[in-house]
Amino acid sequence: FIILNMSKDRTLSNAQYADIFKALSNPHRLKIFMRLAGCGSDSGLCCADDKVRECVGDLGCNLGIAPSTVSHHLKELYRAGLIRTQRQGQRIECRADPAILDALAQFFNTSVKK
Repeated sequence: FIILNMSKDRTLSNAQYADIFKALSNPHRLKIFMRLAGCGSDSGLCCADDKVRECVGDLGCNLGIAPSTVSHHLKELYRAGLIRTQRQGQRIECRADPAILDALAQFFNTSVKK
């Protein structure tokens, strides 16, 4: 597993960004990550406490991805540090890691300004 060590300014190394973009280069993983990062807009699933989560079983809905494939893609997103998971009884909740979202925003904002 890749462990992302972020400094206080939330910058990542080039190798860490490469791992993130490699994980997101798969269209299915990108769809899953966008769904988690975008509050599950297709399904309307959102938590009021701003900790946006969806259960593993719900993620494949409306994305045209088989459940077994969803699990594989979630594993790859987790390895890249893009998502966090939390077990709630028999359910596993997933959410986009807010620190990574901030780091990606900073990356693109900095890249555009150069």
